[in-house]
Amino acid sequence: MDKIKIIFPDGSSREFDKGTTAFQVADSISHRLAEESLAVKLNGFVRDLDFAINEDASVKFLTFDDDEGKHVYWHSTSHLMAHAVQAIYPEAKFGVGPAIESGFYYDIDINSSLSEEDLKKIEDKMGELSKKNEPFVRQELSKNEALDFFENKGDNYKTEILSELDENSEVISIYKEGDFTDLCTGPHLPSAGKIKYVKLLNISGSYWRGDEKNKQLQRIYGISFPKKKMLDDYLIFLEEAKKRDHRKLGKQLDLYSTHEEAGAGLVYWHPKGARIRVEIENFWRNAHLENGYEIIYSPHMGKSWLWETSGHLGFYKDSMYSGMKIDDQDYFIKPMNCPFHIMIYKSQLRSYRDLPLRWAELGTVYRYEKSGVLHGLLRVRGFTQDDAHIFCTHEQIEAEIVEVLRFAKMMWESFGFSEMKYYLATKPEDAVGDDALWDKAIQSLVAALKKENLEYETDEGGGAFYGPKIDIKIKDALGREWQMSTVQFDFNEPQRFEMKYIGEDGKEHQPFMVHRALLGSIERFFGVLIEHYGGAFPMWLAPVQVAVLPVSEHFADYSSDVAEKLKSEGIRVELDERNEKIGYKIRHWETMKVPYMLILGEKEKTSGGISVRKHKKGDLGSLSLSDFLANIKAEIKNKLS
Repeated sequence: MDKIKIIFPDGSSREFDKGTTAFQVADSISHRLAEESLAVKLNGFVRDLDFAINEDASVKFLTFDDDEGKHVYWHSTSHLMAHAVQAIYPEAKFGVGPAIESGFYYDIDINSSLSEEDLKKIEDKMGELSKKNEPFVRQELSKNEALDFFENKGDNYKTEILSELDENSEVISIYKEGDFTDLCTGPHLPSAGKIKYVKLLNISGSYWRGDEKNKQLQRIYGISFPKKKMLDDYLIFLEEAKKRDHRKLGKQLDLYSTHEEAGAGLVYWHPKGARIRVEIENFWRNAHLENGYEIIYSPHMGKSWLWETSGHLGFYKDSMYSGMKIDDQDYFIKPMNCPFHIMIYKSQLRSYRDLPLRWAELGTVYRYEKSGVLHGLLRVRGFTQDDAHIFCTHEQIEAEIVEVLRFAKMMWESFGFSEMKYYLATKPEDAVGDDALWDKAIQSLVAALKKENLEYETDEGGGAFYGPKIDIKIKDALGREWQMSTVQFDFNEPQRFEMKYIGEDGKEHQPFMVHRALLGSIERFFGVLIEHYGGAFPMWLAPVQVAVLPVSEHFADYSSDVAEKLKSEGIRVELDERNEKIGYKIRHWETMKVPYMLILGEKEKTSGGISVRKHKKGDLGSLSLSDFLANIKAEIKNKLS
């Protein structure tokens, strides 16, 4: 029999008979590996364990410890949930049921509205089905065979998906588990018995394909784990995440609001939220000026030719708002700032001596997001981009990238984020631009990462069509990763706009252009910041830094004097003169997460001092006002978390 060579992650290799399955390879190494494996990564592609290997290949067996292993586990649990739903509601029709970052969901069309009690019934049925330990069996079909199957089943959502597939370029497959069959690309677990501990979390409405013109389906979210402790720990994590939900805290702390009746996905910054925004923006501007950037401002709209030239009307139109007629010309509200920055660049002839140019803008942009994906501050339609563009020569690019990486690290640490992960996204198949430019750009990104001793993962083919990039993800207080900063090359727009500079040789050259966002957008960053701190912002960001609480009206004048002295020193103060008991006031300001409370009564008035309470820590004792001021000014200056 013909032999194939299998190469393992440690570089070792072994020969196997052609047609050996991935499971058999794992089992030949150890029975434990075979038992713990959920799927296999074969020459870079994730496959089922029963996949027959017919050529030399590198393999990595995926367990629940791997992100891709979790994805397979959760995707298979989504399938099992759909099976349970069909068993309870035979009329059910199914939209899509993917694995997501944490768990899975499935969009379902049934005749009744699901409740929390119904979720428990579905969970119980999933447990019954799991115990049967039916295998997940893959079958490939022609497009007509698949259409016939789902038409006979009466599942119009699957037939709609199928009708758009090109069987010449896409493999159409179904997976059967017990008496349930679903349209799916896979891969899946070997059998349903591996799905041990499941919790269905909630139900929400979801328009089919995210379009409010379509029917609203019921989306069931869930999570699953192979061990009970994992599920228990995750449920504790969820409770903490609920407490930190920026939508809940935004209302509780009176920071911002959204008003669907006045325009979905648009953010209203309340005075307390705006105070924090001012601090963020002031720090942002000062940091940029100190790091060699110039601040610029650009219009909110431009003529259609601008967006045609940039390419946005070709590849981004669905995310842009409709044009408007002004003086018989078509104008569009901007979804990006970059074309305007290019217009400033082109306002005069540039020399190599002018470069690099580093231009930054807090520019408000507008992008159409389907209503089904809008989410508090994290997914909105109007937002202010923390945006910058660097125009430089080919020789300058590596040094510029190094400085951006250093700048990003400084910014995130200043806001209290210490853990960052770096991802290098390389050239996709539909890329534009000369290969030599791509190679130079990728080499520059890699060299900058190595120079800063930053570990990174490579996302092969994950770059934009117009250039490679570095993405930076941060970890918050709960260990969640957030995609925030991006350093993105662009070979497209400099060419489209015919950007030039005169080189040292006296000839015209095309500059390198780098899109660079650090915070991403002010709105989304603020949402992440709220959740990271649970609304208890560090002193320098807190909208109210000190609450002054007179014990009774007899100490109102002294309390007012103390508050005024603090205000004159630039401290954000609230004087609570309500005719309420001091215990009530303390509880209120503790709920509002103000960093410090000053309790002022007879003793404090007589001594001219203050009694200090700190959020979550309680009574700190008596201090002089001057000592207290010195302490909190140092806390603000050092941006202590």
